[in-house]
Amino acid sequence: MCPQPADTWRRARVRRSLAVWGVAAAAALAISGCEALPTPSPTPSASPDYTSTYEPPAPTELAPLRGTTVEAGSLAHASVAAKIDNHWDARPQLGLERTDIVFEELVEGGITRYVAVWHSDIPEELGPIRSIRPMDPDIASPFGGIIFYAGGQPQFVSMMRSTPVYNAIHGQGDTAAYMYRAGDRSAPHNVIVKAREFLATQPDIAAPKQQFAYSLDAASSTAAKEGSPTGTLQLAFSNGFRPAWGYDAASGRYLRFQDGAPDLDSSGAQLSATNVVTVRVPITHGTGVPKTELLGSGEAWVTTGGGTVHGSWHKAAATDAITLLGDDGIVLRLGAGNTWVELVPLEGSVEIIPPAA
Repeated sequence: MCPQPADTWRRARVRRSLAVWGVAAAAALAISGCEALPTPSPTPSASPDYTSTYEPPAPTELAPLRGTTVEAGSLAHASVAAKIDNHWDARPQLGLERTDIVFEELVEGGITRYVAVWHSDIPEELGPIRSIRPMDPDIASPFGGIIFYAGGQPQFVSMMRSTPVYNAIHGQGDTAAYMYRAGDRSAPHNVIVKAREFLATQPDIAAPKQQFAYSLDAASSTAAKEGSPTGTLQLAFSNGFRPAWGYDAASGRYLRFQDGAPDLDSSGAQLSATNVVTVRVPITHGTGVPKTELLGSGEAWVTTGGGTVHGSWHKAAATDAITLLGDDGIVLRLGAGNTWVELVPLEGSVEIIPPAA
């Protein structure tokens, strides 16, 4: 729309006023002898130096006897094994709840004893310890390290001394300051070991090698993913010794029972395991006592994370670890955590019971 005459007149008047103001301003500057200054630009300031607060995590490695993740170098010490008594008068034992691996074996009289192995968590004290048996060299040799025991028949002690394991024997000069008889227990079920103190005297003994293959956790183990659901594992070493393991879904672990009741540690808590490895083994008596024959192969089951998978065990030499294979020939992976190895005689039995409906 075209501007009206009144609008045109007002716009012309504004233009004349602005022109007059510009002439006056220029004249004022000329009189003062000053020139118009440009508007100053802001002066940039230097940025402060950047300091990162990120701290890289410490390097890690796998605990060789548990498969758990630990700080690199934190387990650069020997493992400690011990021949642990399982007589009724020896219970509750000291330190079993802190083991990495426990082997349960048949001895004379139809009872069992343990070869217990610690590395990730060395207790101040462990025991009570008892005498060595002819199968113990084959059990202990793969770990190297130290083994505590309370003597034994000379032929068995000689066999144990021939292994790559430091023999720490009750009654010897090198152990006198580190073993004692507890006053609250009856002999011979009362020899206790100051394990951590003795380990400190042997800083040059190497750490053990990895024994089993591991997955990240129980849920990703071979047994949990591929095995049959298992609520209870019932074992028979003899007519009188029938330990059992029951699955605790809340913790994802198996709880140990003995003599029909919970098997308790020295604090009153029930012993438990991430993995229960059951192997069927022949028993010979050529040495005058039962000997578990561990060189060879046989039937095996691995129970982890609520499931059990069937397979086989293999061990060619005393210093070899036990290899566990599935029925398909693939290595069985345990869950990261502690393990009990049940050396069940061929004359005994293994019963795998599914969870209650």
